[in-house]
Amino acid sequence: MKKTFLLLFVCISAVAYSQQGRKIKILNADITEVKRDNPDVTIAIGNVFVEIDGATIRCKRVEMYTKDNFLKAMGDVVMNQGDTIIQTSKFANYDGNKQLAKSWGDVVLKDPTMVLTTETLYFDRTKQHLYYNTTGTIKDNVNILNSDVGNFYLKTKKFQALSKVVVTNPDQVIETNHLDYYTDSGKAYLKGASTITGDDSVIYTENGFHNSKTKISHLLKKSWIKYNDRRIEGDSLFYDENRNFSSATGNIKVTDTINNSVLKGNYGEFYRDKDSAFVTNRAVAISLIEKDSMYIHGDTLLLTGNPENRIIRAYSHVKFFKSDLQGKCDSLYSSQVAGFTKMFRKPILWSQENQITGDVIHFLHNKETEQLDSLKVLGNSFMVQKDSIGFNQTKGKNILGKFEDNDLRIVDVIGNSEIINFVRNGEQELIGITKMRSSSINITMVDKQVETIEFRVKPDGKTYPEADLHINDRKLKGFIWKETEQPKNKEGIFIHDAGDEELIRLERIREKEVIAQAKKEAEEQKKRELATKKLQEEQDKVSSEVKAVKNVNSSGVGGETQKKTVEKATAIEKKKGE
Repeated sequence: MKKTFLLLFVCISAVAYSQQGRKIKILNADITEVKRDNPDVTIAIGNVFVEIDGATIRCKRVEMYTKDNFLKAMGDVVMNQGDTIIQTSKFANYDGNKQLAKSWGDVVLKDPTMVLTTETLYFDRTKQHLYYNTTGTIKDNVNILNSDVGNFYLKTKKFQALSKVVVTNPDQVIETNHLDYYTDSGKAYLKGASTITGDDSVIYTENGFHNSKTKISHLLKKSWIKYNDRRIEGDSLFYDENRNFSSATGNIKVTDTINNSVLKGNYGEFYRDKDSAFVTNRAVAISLIEKDSMYIHGDTLLLTGNPENRIIRAYSHVKFFKSDLQGKCDSLYSSQVAGFTKMFRKPILWSQENQITGDVIHFLHNKETEQLDSLKVLGNSFMVQKDSIGFNQTKGKNILGKFEDNDLRIVDVIGNSEIINFVRNGEQELIGITKMRSSSINITMVDKQVETIEFRVKPDGKTYPEADLHINDRKLKGFIWKETEQPKNKEGIFIHDAGDEELIRLERIREKEVIAQAKKEAEEQKKRELATKKLQEEQDKVSSEVKAVKNVNSSGVGGETQKKTVEKATAIEKKKGE
C-alpha cells in the first residue's frame, strides 16, 4: 500500500489540543466585551487570537463561556499546533472541561506531509481520538484516501477508515468498508469485502492483512488473487509483491481462463515471473470440457510455461479420469496446447474396453474435445481386451494406434509381435482362438471388435478350436490384468493401490542400473576410441618414417633401417586389428 498512511495522520498531535487542565485565554481582539445579560460570556471580535491548551486559534469572532470553560470560534478559523500543523475551518467549538473539540465548515488540516479535508472534524482529547463522519479525503505525496468515516487513535497510532473507503496511488486502488492502519509499522488490516486493484492484478479478501513497508499480504477469508490469465483462491493466501510470489493453503482453486482449466489441492505455491505453479495434497488438474472434463491427479502437480505453451507435470500416484479414457502411472507430462501427453514408469491406459501397458506411453488428443487421436506405446507393449471366456491380447516391442471418435480403429504392432484373439461370428459365437506371432502385425477394429488381422512378416501360428488350446496357453508372457486399479470416476483418481510403492521402487532401481550400465559402456567406448586414436597417430608416424627411408640413397644404411620400420608398422596394424 506504499506509504499510504505512513505519515498519514500526523494530526497525531492533532489539531493540537494538547495537555490537560489549562483555561482558555483570549490574548488579543479588536473589540472585547462582556454580555450584559450574561456576564459569564465574553465576546471578542476582529483579529481574535486565543490560546487553548497549548495551541492557538485565530478567527474573526469568539464567544467565550468562562464558567463552562467553553469556546465558540467563527469566521476564517485557523488553529495552529507548533509550526507544522495548521487547521482551517469556518467554525470551531472547544469544551475545555470535557476536552472535546469540533470543527466544521470546509475543514482543512495540513502538515508538511499530508492534507486532510472534511466537512466536520472531532477530537476527544481524553481518549486521544480524532474522527470525522461526514466524508473525508487525505492526500499525501503518493496516495489519496477517501472514506465516509475516519478515526485516528493517537495512543496506538491506529488509523481506521470506514464505509466506502478508497485509497488511490499510481500502483493500485484499494476499496473496502473497513481499513485499520498502524502508522508506525505500516501494517494494514482489511475487513469485509475488500479489493486491491493494480495495473494487471486484482486481490479480493473479506479478512486480510497488508504490510505497506514489506509489501507482504496475508488473506484469510474468501480471498482470491487474479492476474493475467489466472485466478488463485484458497482458505488462506500469502502474497509477496516484491517477489511476485504467492502461496495458498486449504481448498485451493487456480483457474486458467485461457486454457479453460482448473488446478485444485490443499497447498500450492505460485511464481508469477516464472509463470509456474505447484500444488500438493489431493492435487488435481481439471481440463474443462463441455459435459466431459479430464481430471489428472498426482501427489504433486506442477504447471509451467506461458498460456501459449502451458505444461502440466504430475508426480507419484498419478491417475487421470475421463468418461472414455483413464490412466495410471508414476509420472506424467502433458502439453495442454499441443494435446500431447507422456506417461512414465508402469503406465496403464484404459481406452474404452482396452487396457494398454508398456514402458512408456505417449498419446495425442484433440485439445478442444479431449478425444484421443493417436497412441504410441514404447517398450514391452501390451494391449488386453476382456472377452467373455478369456482375454484378447496383443504384444510387441512397440504399439502404434489410431483413434476415431475416441475408438481405437487401427493398431500396428512392431517387433516380436504376438497375438491371442477370440474369433467370433456375427452372432458373437466363438469360432476359434487365434494365436500367432510375427515381426509385425496390423489390426483394424470396428465397434471395439477385431475386424481384420494382417501378419506382415514371417507369421507363425494358427487359429485353434477352443478345445485344442489349453487354458494355460491362452495368455501371453507378461500378461497382467489391472481392472481393479482403473479409476471408475473422478473420486477414484485419489485411490492409492496396494503395491504401487514397491513396483515403482523396483522400477527406479532398474532405471538406475540401466543408466549405470549405459554410462559404463560409454566410458569403455571412449577408452577404445582414445586407444584407436593413439594407434592411428603411431601408424601415421611410422608411415612417415617408411617414406623417409625409401628416399635414402642405396649407398647409405637405409636398407636395414627400412626393414625395422616396416616391421614396426606391421606390428601396429596387427594391434589395431585386435
